[in-house]
Amino acid sequence: MAYATGMTLASRSIFPMCSRTFLSPLRVTSLLVFPEKSSATFFRRVQVPHLFSTSTTPLFSSVKCSIQSTSSLETENQAVSRPNVVDILEERGLLESITSENLRSACSDPKVAPLRVYCGFDPTAESLHLGNLLGIIVLSWFQRCGHQAVGLIGGATGRVGDPSGKSLERPELDADTLEKNISGIKRIIIKILGGNPSSGGSYVIFNNYDWWKDMTMLDFLNKVGRFARVGTMMAKESVKKRLESEQGMSYTEFTYQLLQAYDFLHLFKNEGINVQIGGSDQWGNITAGTDLIRKILQAEEAAYGLTFPLLLKNDGTKFGKSEDGAIWLSPSMLSPYKFYQYFFSVPDVDVIRFLKTLTFLSLDEIKILEDQMTKPGYVPNTAQIKLAEEVTRFVHGEEGLKEAIKATEALRPGAETKLDWNLIERIAEDIPSCSLPIDRVSGLSIVDLSVSAGLFESKSAARRILKQGGFYMNNERVDDENKRVEEEDIVEGKGLVLSAGKKNKVVVRIS
Repeated sequence: MAYATGMTLASRSIFPMCSRTFLSPLRVTSLLVFPEKSSATFFRRVQVPHLFSTSTTPLFSSVKCSIQSTSSLETENQAVSRPNVVDILEERGLLESITSENLRSACSDPKVAPLRVYCGFDPTAESLHLGNLLGIIVLSWFQRCGHQAVGLIGGATGRVGDPSGKSLERPELDADTLEKNISGIKRIIIKILGGNPSSGGSYVIFNNYDWWKDMTMLDFLNKVGRFARVGTMMAKESVKKRLESEQGMSYTEFTYQLLQAYDFLHLFKNEGINVQIGGSDQWGNITAGTDLIRKILQAEEAAYGLTFPLLLKNDGTKFGKSEDGAIWLSPSMLSPYKFYQYFFSVPDVDVIRFLKTLTFLSLDEIKILEDQMTKPGYVPNTAQIKLAEEVTRFVHGEEGLKEAIKATEALRPGAETKLDWNLIERIAEDIPSCSLPIDRVSGLSIVDLSVSAGLFESKSAARRILKQGGFYMNNERVDDENKRVEEEDIVEGKGLVLSAGKKNKVVVRIS
């Protein structure tokens, strides 16, 4: 049967045949009036208790595994036992579930070749965010223990949108935006997994659009659809939640789990990738892949899944959002300074747990910091500084960390660091700023200027903070409320920085 486009169903690629235009209007509930009874998945879920600071003897204190090419890696590790990465993840609170305990033994068995482990990232934005960082950290742990990390960018699945953890269908992205997002995410993965010497540098990046772009609708139904049980698909937690919602679920979103399942099958069959990792909300999609591999390739316990807990604060809310939005990993979307400040501001109740999950410090080092926090003489925020330094270094490298520390020091009220305009320009992207003509700055009362610049709502508020010793200009305390701005106060004739306490600042530019 020919369609209006002149293309047959068999010849047309599933993208865009399986696109939102064609399938999104179809609601799953209207297609499935009598869903078949759910069948059990082959892999059982192995729940892993979260271990934090109860053990004084860590399973693993320090890992630095040098990784060369895949062939030499396999040869070397055949004879040498590898550190057990699953045990390490479990002890650090980075393990939620695994599809089989056999994965644990395979990780360190010298008779088993190093694993190839992948994590998927859909290009929904130009940068990955803090929620994605856990996946990269877990990949890096596999790297450090002698395995190969694989990043999969969802150039195809990003056109559909994963319904897991979402109450609404994701907005559709055009081709140019997707390409831009794919390039941005690829740069981040390369920088982090390839730019950290301690990780070993063994990584590969794939784009699933490469194998989906030529797949026809009939190919998809024949290769994947015939093996998918509707009852099992309906039983997935992400599907059940959406079906119960007011919006429901489109057929496009419903098939997402099959797209991700086929990704695992393709990578397992063609690239020898045998482990998929993801957040706890990805369990259904991951087991869909292991089931498909078992059914099509008759491979029993050859492919594994591993999930890690979502990044949450002590109160159960998501960690990774600020007042300004997501905590991005790209320096073009969030400066290293602001990234550093986010971790510096972590409360004491969360900092030790985040040191275990987000850094590669040994548990011995973390235990020392934890003990120091309860002792007299502990300098506040010492643990937070260590957390901010380690995570910023991992994401932005040594140069990014240096930039963040320099900006932090320069913006600290009372700091001895002399401000220059280049530094002020860099930090101006991260704090409020305004532009005023020179005649509204030079010679003006500092109190009046602070109100004009928006630092205070009123002169009385400015005077109150000034009397309390919390008013600064260019990091120097202002004690005289009659102080007027002089020419030498304007840095290089271009502007100045006003501060109220440690956090409220404004850059005044001379227009």
